[in-house]
Amino acid sequence: MRPLITLGRFSFHVNLPGLFASPMHVGTVHVSHMKIDIPPRSARAQGKRKAPMGKIRIVVQQIVFDDSQLVLETDKPDKEPKEFDLKHIVMRDVGPNEPWLYDAALVNSIPAGNIHATGTFGPWTNESPGDSAVTGHYTFEHADLDTIKGIGGVLSSVGDFKGRLDRIEVDGTTDTPDFSLDTAKYPMPLHTRFHAIVDGTSGDTYLDPVEAQLGTSDFTCNGTVVNVKGKGHIIDLDADVPHGAVQDFLSLGVAARQAMMTGMLQMKAHLHIDPGEESVSKKMKLQGQFALSGIHFTDPVMEDKVDMLSLRTSGHPKEAKPGAPDVHSKMVGEFVMADGKVRFSKLNYALPGATVELTGLYSLDGRQFDFSGKVRTDAKISQMVATRWKSWLLKPVDPFFAKNGAGAVVPIRISGTQSDPKFGLNLHH
Repeated sequence: MRPLITLGRFSFHVNLPGLFASPMHVGTVHVSHMKIDIPPRSARAQGKRKAPMGKIRIVVQQIVFDDSQLVLETDKPDKEPKEFDLKHIVMRDVGPNEPWLYDAALVNSIPAGNIHATGTFGPWTNESPGDSAVTGHYTFEHADLDTIKGIGGVLSSVGDFKGRLDRIEVDGTTDTPDFSLDTAKYPMPLHTRFHAIVDGTSGDTYLDPVEAQLGTSDFTCNGTVVNVKGKGHIIDLDADVPHGAVQDFLSLGVAARQAMMTGMLQMKAHLHIDPGEESVSKKMKLQGQFALSGIHFTDPVMEDKVDMLSLRTSGHPKEAKPGAPDVHSKMVGEFVMADGKVRFSKLNYALPGATVELTGLYSLDGRQFDFSGKVRTDAKISQMVATRWKSWLLKPVDPFFAKNGAGAVVPIRISGTQSDPKFGLNLHH
């Protein structure tokens, strides 16, 4: 059985009248290198049956803790004990009946940073520490997200909290002006406002909701961050992007000098991140569906290809030249992102004159494109060429590609890289 309290150094001051007061009054207590180890509920219940604990009748004007630690043991086999590093804490008016005032400086390990909190705590409930009341205001500054493998930036957060130790309601904000993922290493401003329920005895956190802004894009999410013994945390979040800018999300996640496209994004997705030592980008799995509108490709060569494709499939091949007017296009899809790649089970792209239906994948590093599918066009094959004699030669082919009311249905394949995509016929189909 581990000791409840171990002390490195302990001293106190009390005046003579305080010794004879009821309850006894002590002035200032200085404690350093203390460790408080609270056993799990089952062990406390057994101890209570063996030797009931009387109530301590003493009031301390001020207790100063330096370089100390609080450990809350747990009965749950899948949970680690919850440890709190108490860098410097001042508690005032510590007694058996009223809440204690505190001013605390804590050290957070992951992400690394310093927390300052003020508020009230207690009275402490011996039989069930989780029932002990807590309130306060906190600031979390200069939190180094680089201590979490795969992400980067410096986070700051402020907020207020109240409740019991095993159910703390937290309302706060975070600001990370340079948030990044290692897949792109492109910093983006990220701001959040959140409401959370935190179990202070286990570290489990329930987020509902989080209102976030990435770049210029607003979105919401809710879910859980659950502590797993010996492994870390499992993160499960549902995200909803009602009106975002796709370039914000592409800049965050895809390695490229600039986002490959701009446009309005609507998306619903589920994010799951397993615990472990791997980079966040390799552990996370994102699954969902999206819709894009007003798409514009930032590569002029790519945009020209799309514009000319639209003119040809609309039956205006003579106008299909570089520098043609930009067309408005849209896209819908269903996807799974994992292992640094995005796989599309459905990807439909529509532009004037044609619709493109694809399945396939691309890698977040931009080095792999591999899609196949078909293009449905308004114009017939013979109507997509600029010269009359080519059109005349292709007329016998038109019936082979015309299907279900479309001018033509052509099997295609897109391969190559993000900077050099290659378009061609899929001759296997």
